[in-house]
Amino acid sequence: MKSVFALTAVSRLALVLLVAALSAGCSSGPEKLKPTELAPNAALLGVRLAWNARIGAVDFPLEVKVNADQVTLAGSDGVVHAFDARSGAALWQSASLGRLASGVGSDGRFAAVATRENELVVLDGGRELWRQKLPAPSFTAPLVTGARVFLLTADRSVTAFDGNSGRKLWTQQRPGEPLVLRQAGVLLAVGETVVVGMGGRMVGLNPANGAVKWDVPIAAPRGTNDIERLVDLVGRVARDDKVVCARAFQAAVGCVDSVRGALLWTKPASGSVGVHGDDKFLFGTEGDGKVVAWRRADGERAWTSELLRFRGLTAPLVVGRSIAIGDESGLVHWLSRDDGKALTRMATDGSPIVTAPVLAGGTMVVVTRNGGIFGFKPE
Repeated sequence: MKSVFALTAVSRLALVLLVAALSAGCSSGPEKLKPTELAPNAALLGVRLAWNARIGAVDFPLEVKVNADQVTLAGSDGVVHAFDARSGAALWQSASLGRLASGVGSDGRFAAVATRENELVVLDGGRELWRQKLPAPSFTAPLVTGARVFLLTADRSVTAFDGNSGRKLWTQQRPGEPLVLRQAGVLLAVGETVVVGMGGRMVGLNPANGAVKWDVPIAAPRGTNDIERLVDLVGRVARDDKVVCARAFQAAVGCVDSVRGALLWTKPASGSVGVHGDDKFLFGTEGDGKVVAWRRADGERAWTSELLRFRGLTAPLVVGRSIAIGDESGLVHWLSRDDGKALTRMATDGSPIVTAPVLAGGTMVVVTRNGGIFGFKPE
């Protein structure tokens, strides 16, 4: 099944025009895009469905936010929900905030989203606290931390707002290529640094004033046209203490020391969704469905699995001795983190898994395009 990525043209001030769609693997020929047939379920890992719930359908780049045992997420209808990940119990839900463009950011109390009307909306316990008009769309979940809300917009600017009042504190903007991906980018806090993806570069900002602490290239734009030159960093990221690893769209994966602002390594890679890892390996899914493990220390490949080729894979999640990956048929696959062999798989509602799996309260949570939420637990 094909994986489609929307590209959008931007000016310095705003995103203005949807210009193209890019299909991963389209040059390989239709016969090679047929999803790999799956072998009988190996059932080598005990996993059970602990609970499931439903929200509105999801047609935007959803990111699920984890805070301890709580997951916060939303459907395209603009209703934000918080669930107890252990039991699936609903904790609260908001009124509709308008159609959403980004996933949810949350610190456990405040939650924030960006709407398709270019508004940042912040909630307190499910009730709207404030909203601010934005100069451009945002497809990346806001970062809520330290009583502030940080937002990455499609004009490659980062803005900080006071979490209680919505007052704008500062804006940092960097030049970039004229196209941007309509999918989640990189925005996270590491100690006293806000780490953000701007084009193919990972940038460290001072959260107090937006000043640039360091600027490290993961991948440089290449090619003869704007689409070929697109190398935006995409979420999710893999963080191990001070080291942050990320993917540059269809170009590379790389790891950065976020204290020194030093590039540790970068390797060519052709995927379009984020990565995850542990202290030994970095894992990712390529555009053709290969699953790859890179050694965390130096970026050399540890193994490659072709079991799930052309199945439209999500970014992976490390879960104990396995990695979990969703696909476009609504299946969740668990592979061995040591060699990529199949351990087990579970079905959801038959619609694509639309966000990378997350782990909260000992439960692995996935969300489908039809709005199904599924909590899986190892037995």
